[in-house]
Amino acid sequence: FCLCLFQAKSCICHMCGAHLNRLHSCLYCVFFGCFTKKHIHEHAKTKRHNLAIDLLYGGIYCFMCQDYIYDKDMEQIAKEEQRKAWKLQAFTPTVVSHYQCTMTGIGEKYSTWEPTKRELELLRHNPKRRKITTNCTIGLRGLINLGNTCFMNCIVQALTHTPLLRDFFLSDRHKCEMQSPSSCLVCEMSTLFQEFYSGHRSPHIPYRLLHLVWTHARHLAGYEQQDAHEFLIAALDVLHRHCKGDDNGKKANNPNHCNCIIDQIFTGGLQSDVTCQVCHGVSTTIDPFWDISLDLPGSSTPFWPLSPGSDGSVVNGESHVSGTTTLTDCLRRFTRPEHLGSSAKIKCSGCHSYQESTKQLTMKKLPIVACFHLKRFEHSAKLRRKITTYVSFPLELDMTPFMASSKESRMNGQYQQPTDSLNNDNKYSLFAVVNHQGTLESGHYTSFIRQHKDQWFKCDDAIITKASIKDVLDSEGYLLFYHKQFLEYE
Repeated sequence: FCLCLFQAKSCICHMCGAHLNRLHSCLYCVFFGCFTKKHIHEHAKTKRHNLAIDLLYGGIYCFMCQDYIYDKDMEQIAKEEQRKAWKLQAFTPTVVSHYQCTMTGIGEKYSTWEPTKRELELLRHNPKRRKITTNCTIGLRGLINLGNTCFMNCIVQALTHTPLLRDFFLSDRHKCEMQSPSSCLVCEMSTLFQEFYSGHRSPHIPYRLLHLVWTHARHLAGYEQQDAHEFLIAALDVLHRHCKGDDNGKKANNPNHCNCIIDQIFTGGLQSDVTCQVCHGVSTTIDPFWDISLDLPGSSTPFWPLSPGSDGSVVNGESHVSGTTTLTDCLRRFTRPEHLGSSAKIKCSGCHSYQESTKQLTMKKLPIVACFHLKRFEHSAKLRRKITTYVSFPLELDMTPFMASSKESRMNGQYQQPTDSLNNDNKYSLFAVVNHQGTLESGHYTSFIRQHKDQWFKCDDAIITKASIKDVLDSEGYLLFYHKQFLEYE
């Protein structure tokens, strides 16, 4: 390893002749290949030589695991060889100079930190570590409004406090393959996460993010007030497209499905069952979704209560509910069977003719982050208005009743409590709420974010203030963000 490290003329990729691109040496035969251009990968696949060593750091890469292997003995050998290389560097200035020009240098500044005996002793006597406490402000940072950009600021606050997304960016998992990284929204989001969790308290100015949004989502360009929900979907779309160069984005066997971090966290599967009213044959399709848009009482869309024992009635296409409408009510309505009527007949594959049918939506696959969009802005040919109906939403949400697997627990469109409500995989915790104050023509977006358990803050552009759980649950609610409970570890 030490010899290869400094005899640069011999240490080149056997396929492209490059000194750069993270050279790896095959551990089965004499072959050098660059990792960035995947030449070592091609060699491993062709020859079935599944182990290679990184010539810069000495790590062992397994092509079957698609990851570096940690081995204590190998790590110790790599450290010893690095020390020899540093000593050799002092006596071979010509070789080192050439190597530094081609490999951007190697030296003491790249060595891993190891505590001294004195430091180990201090650590043993001081077991307390830095952690998030009730008074900790890490991750809390305001955002300057750059001219009606509160719609962007509130979504940024929600995304930067999404637990698994935060972990992805703070562990530097993104590998940019765009020709111009300065135009990559994922790179900018990575920088943004570092800014948020740097400990700085002064408000951040997201001018680069705004410029990239205008560049990649031109319908959002300009200084007019935009819809926060529309911005969320546009941001996820651009992040998804720019993440496709990452390793996980390439692993998906299905070309229509990406396994990038955005899809891993936000994508769910919505099942649509269309049932023929004559032969009762069922046609099923499953479509991906990033969010669920829910109708509200007070809209021109007919709405009626589906709560157990509710005595509400439908008058003039609007439901008059005894008590407060809940998020669960909205979800029950969303997943109820709907008769499509004689004007929307479909060709039944069983009857081989056009027949009336019913349609029912259920959740086939739940995302890690479930985002609910309460449809408060109504745009139709006759009217444009904001619906201010209060909808109660919980801190904890169980999605089991709305799963495709629980469909049989609902009879004739009426809700029944499923017998198995202990499925922890379907349980969620609220971690962010986006609110809109004002009218359709003139309004302002703010957000509530959960820093850690039961610690909530209100984000109003550059101003961050502590909030109570009551403040959060009493808010009007426009976008609700829930995270799977079993994947949270704060």
